[in-house]
Amino acid sequence: MTTQHPSSGPTGQDLTGPTFPPPPRYGRNSIGDVLSSAASMYRPVADSSRRAEFPDALGLGTRLTDWGRNGPFRNVCVVLVDGLGSALLSRSAGHAPNVRKSMDLGDLDAALPSTTAASLAVLGTGLPPGQTGMVGYDVVDPERDVVVNQLSGWDPAVDPLQWQPHATVFERLEGMGDAVTVSMPAYEGSALTRAALRGGRFVGAGSTLARISQASEILRQRTPTFMYLYWGELDQAGHKHGCTSERWLESLEELDHGLKRLTSRLGPETLVLLTADHGMVDIPSEDRVDYSQFPDLVDGVRLTAGEPRMVQLHLEDPEDADARARLSTAWANRFGDRAWVLDRDYLIAAGYFGHDVRPEVRDRIGDLIIAAHGSLALFDLRRSNPGALSMVGQHGSWTDDERFVPLRAWTGA
Repeated sequence: MTTQHPSSGPTGQDLTGPTFPPPPRYGRNSIGDVLSSAASMYRPVADSSRRAEFPDALGLGTRLTDWGRNGPFRNVCVVLVDGLGSALLSRSAGHAPNVRKSMDLGDLDAALPSTTAASLAVLGTGLPPGQTGMVGYDVVDPERDVVVNQLSGWDPAVDPLQWQPHATVFERLEGMGDAVTVSMPAYEGSALTRAALRGGRFVGAGSTLARISQASEILRQRTPTFMYLYWGELDQAGHKHGCTSERWLESLEELDHGLKRLTSRLGPETLVLLTADHGMVDIPSEDRVDYSQFPDLVDGVRLTAGEPRMVQLHLEDPEDADARARLSTAWANRFGDRAWVLDRDYLIAAGYFGHDVRPEVRDRIGDLIIAAHGSLALFDLRRSNPGALSMVGQHGSWTDDERFVPLRAWTGA
């Protein structure tokens, strides 16, 4: 069942009729506002002349005051749990008693698409995808007219610092205490890290226990610390086994145990925030479809990109209105009961990628976007490994289960 939320703004129409949910609330209530708002609670920032560089767009100070907590704090730690959507947390709260007892500061919007590369870049910079240029899992590099991956298979011909040129929150925190990322060793110096989360120092630790131990030790030191702690195991369990599986619940319990260790001995000088980059839905095997087998769905399509829940179609002739209409109708006829058929220019104009899309980013986005809202995952097996069809948990679209993420908090007594 999809979590119900009040409308957060005007909704959009897809090309075939069904209503598309409202845009992400960038600059007001999104994952992109977490690090800046957290930094506004960080004492080296709050006590400096640079406070205005880190706006509290979330009203985090007010949210904490409503729970009887007041900053600023000597230490701030932001825990990003990959794949922990608000709906999943709500349905499985009995397996996460420590999270359930934390301060519930409300739900946030992920980035569009609701995928790790997009959301982590928005988190790291505080800017929407139209500025970061991280507009999907696979996207088109218009200069070379090739599809490039923005997660683990980064194209060596793409310079992360040019692809995403804006300063990160960690770079802006330079010289203000200890800015540190605690994550898996493989991510140190990775292209995604350099694009989205560069700055500060990196502490690698392979296991969840090691990461919690490293984070706890650093937070016990007297040096003011601003920390980003990444937890990826829940997302991995969801993709492989499903987010309704026993293995996923075990991974949630492991997360909850780790958070208890991290938060049980907090002093009043430390704030820990928990959020996520996106949610997840399970897609049965019969609803994981190779759309390239249907000629009418790829007729007139030059390149395909995106992710299985939000496919991006780059047309051979974007100015051919008849061809675009035929293609839109073909997708609507085959999957219209389970997917939105969306136009890039409408999404840009309506602010789904932010209200200031860089010109060079525009052409990274597909001309037509197919966003699933029912039980559906779409693959182009002409360019994807058939093994991808075995992935149970999926995300990327803009359903409530995929787009809403939690914001939770702990402080010491």
